Amino acid sequence: MAKGDALDPRGLIHESYRIEGITEGECRSIFLDWALAVEGDVGESIDALLARHGVAAPDHPMTKVLREGRAPAAKPRRRGGWRSRDR
Repeated sequence: MAKGDALDPRGLIHESYRIEGITEGECRSIFLDWALAVEGDVGESIDALLARHGVAAPDHPMTKVLREGRAPAAKPRRRGGWRSRDR
């Protein structure tokens, strides 16, 4: 992979796989930074990144973060507030 291609413009994901001892929390921060810069369908981009990196490093923390990024978002629900109390 050439650093800085259309899928990973700044090479953030690529570099995360090269960092020895990177933690899941650090991968989450890198993923968020990458996701905010993605143009187009994030889900398709994640799938392509998993195909590119995840197969060779299935136990890497970034692979776990990318897989979690493909999971459907939880349905939002209302929490608290004066209107939520039973009357």
